[in-house]
Amino acid sequence: MPNKTIVILAAATMLAACQPRTRFVPPAPPPEAPVEVVTEDVFGATVEDPYRYMENMEDSVVSIWMEGQSDYARAVLDQIPGRQSLIDRMRDFDSRRSTLVSSLTITDNDRYFYLKRTPEDEVGKLFMRDGFEGEESLLFDPTSYGDTSLTFVVGDISPNEDGSKLAFTVSPNGSENATLLIMDVETSELSPEQIDRCWFPSASWLPDGNSFLYNRLQSADLHDPDREKDSKVYLHVVGTDPDSDRLILSREKYPSLGINMEDFPLAAYDKDNDHLFAYILTVDRRLKMFYAPASELPRASIAWKPFITHSDDIHNVYLTDTAAYGWTPQGAPNFKLVRTSLARPDWANAEVIVAESPDQKLADFALTNEAIYYTLTRNGVEASLFRLPVDQAEAVQLDLPIPASSIGVSSKGFKFSDVWASGSGWSTDSRRFRYHVDTDEFTHEQLSDVAEYPEYEDLVVEEVMVPSHDGVEVPLSIIYREGTPRDGSAPAFILGYGAYGASINPFFSPNRLLWTQEGGVLAVAHVRGGGELGDAWHKAGFKTTKPNTWKDAIACGEYLVDNGYTSPDKLTLNGGSAGGILVGRAMTERPDLFGIAIPEVGVMNALRAEFSPNGPVNAPEFGTISDPVEAAALIEMDAYLHLEDSTSYPATLLTAGMNDPRVIAWQPAKFAARLIAANVSDEPILFWTDYKSGHGIGDSKSKQWEGLADVYSFALWRSGHPRYRM
Repeated sequence: MPNKTIVILAAATMLAACQPRTRFVPPAPPPEAPVEVVTEDVFGATVEDPYRYMENMEDSVVSIWMEGQSDYARAVLDQIPGRQSLIDRMRDFDSRRSTLVSSLTITDNDRYFYLKRTPEDEVGKLFMRDGFEGEESLLFDPTSYGDTSLTFVVGDISPNEDGSKLAFTVSPNGSENATLLIMDVETSELSPEQIDRCWFPSASWLPDGNSFLYNRLQSADLHDPDREKDSKVYLHVVGTDPDSDRLILSREKYPSLGINMEDFPLAAYDKDNDHLFAYILTVDRRLKMFYAPASELPRASIAWKPFITHSDDIHNVYLTDTAAYGWTPQGAPNFKLVRTSLARPDWANAEVIVAESPDQKLADFALTNEAIYYTLTRNGVEASLFRLPVDQAEAVQLDLPIPASSIGVSSKGFKFSDVWASGSGWSTDSRRFRYHVDTDEFTHEQLSDVAEYPEYEDLVVEEVMVPSHDGVEVPLSIIYREGTPRDGSAPAFILGYGAYGASINPFFSPNRLLWTQEGGVLAVAHVRGGGELGDAWHKAGFKTTKPNTWKDAIACGEYLVDNGYTSPDKLTLNGGSAGGILVGRAMTERPDLFGIAIPEVGVMNALRAEFSPNGPVNAPEFGTISDPVEAAALIEMDAYLHLEDSTSYPATLLTAGMNDPRVIAWQPAKFAARLIAANVSDEPILFWTDYKSGHGIGDSKSKQWEGLADVYSFALWRSGHPRYRM
């Protein structure tokens, strides 16, 4: 006999399919934004920008319009039936786990530092214990720090070698605009000095345990277009005035290193080999590094030597006392692990330690004193764990105690035997295990409590390959409750990203899975531009090949419709940040395919991104307007420029964070203004700016719940779900 709940949900979904589409009757909307066309020539292409003035968010016309749109969007979203029920169920899920631990850092002497959140907490508090079984001590509660009208979160956590001192960052209201604090761990007392304008990893401690290296930005103003340019590395001594900190690394100080204005210079000390390492970073996955003996640090000028160049194509590096291990796609698109001498690095002739797999990607690795542990993934959704002993040529596969489609591996380092593996899946909650070499066994070792979610025991997970526009097959993960009808009546929700070579590996989120509890089909499109199928997959959705990213998403949407999972008016496409390119261009190219589009804090005006604070550093991924070929690619991926007048566009919810340091709020604002003016359908266009949030990183749990409830309730309302009708 079928499950009664399944029958009820199926009946409700079929009832929704029989109902006429809800016609939106909103409160009085704010007036459309005024048009002030700016026309420019971009290497022979004429570009018309009717809302260029919105890039000045200090303009009262812009601020009043954005506030009006936000008030309007909030009024509509808050009245959707079912929205509060989603939040209530998220709160119930949260209450089932008495502790949730994140950001775990373990020192060589086995001192644990981590953030812990209970059901009563909005944000994580900073704790410490000696060893896994040690007694827990609260070090820092961000809710009692600073202005209580702001929500502060702890970011990076950096203990010195013996864990006696701790540097960590705090940021208000999701801004990632971090202040670095320093604590004496034994007394839990903070040092009186505070260092603002920190964003990247907080501190690299030096051997004395009382000083560290850190990066500092030029400005604390999140909207300052020069904020991230020419950041610098300083040396700080605990207890001294940060204004007197010594400059260690910058573009001006070392012009021979080829540091660009938009690059982020970082410096770190490695205790295992007593060297300093300089990292010159952008979003380019290829490392550019220099190094010098730590004995150079007292000198006025450090004699930096090249260690890794972009031509070496090393994407990650692990250092020992004598060797460097590099993770590279050089001649191996699925990646291989190589090793070279630390004293005389020769990456071109490096020894291959783990060869490329022909059909799986080398995704993660860790070193211990007896083996190399690494993971392989197939299509980004099927993972396996291997152990390669240092004295053997062949690796052996290790089986976790739970089924896991995604596996991460970590260790205390090459001097220790400690190693852990964490596994999860779309329907399997994450578990962390310690591996015991002597017995070849795993034991569960997790600081977070384990919760039960019987609601998801009947989930069906399908992993399929979908032919895209050019015949290339794209992985698509499809998740739904057993018994969900395949007659086109179910609402479907596609999540996609496709940038930076980042993969959406299987993860368990009871809140995300609520879509399936509403009788819906949840899908993840592993489009080109991501890293699921290796480096070549990334490069196939990159700069001039970027159209593959949204065309893959279109193909995935067509697959769901053609195979009866849903119908166009019930199909939602969602993506955030760089995923805004995917959503924006898919909905402008195929407005007939997607009934609902939801780009969150999205890049919607790619051609103008370089004129925002975080834009220049992203040019290696998307292209630069100073190059004619890349400028043409930026125009092609610019959703704002592809909106056409008198077109029926999907119901759209756009979001922005006024404190967003990654995608400035005028990007979605300009798109929203143009979309409202161009759209001739009866579907609502909502633009919600959160003035107390940023990119979503560092949000309180309530803000996370409210954001997802907005997304799901809007999509279910416009899909015609009976519990969300207005």
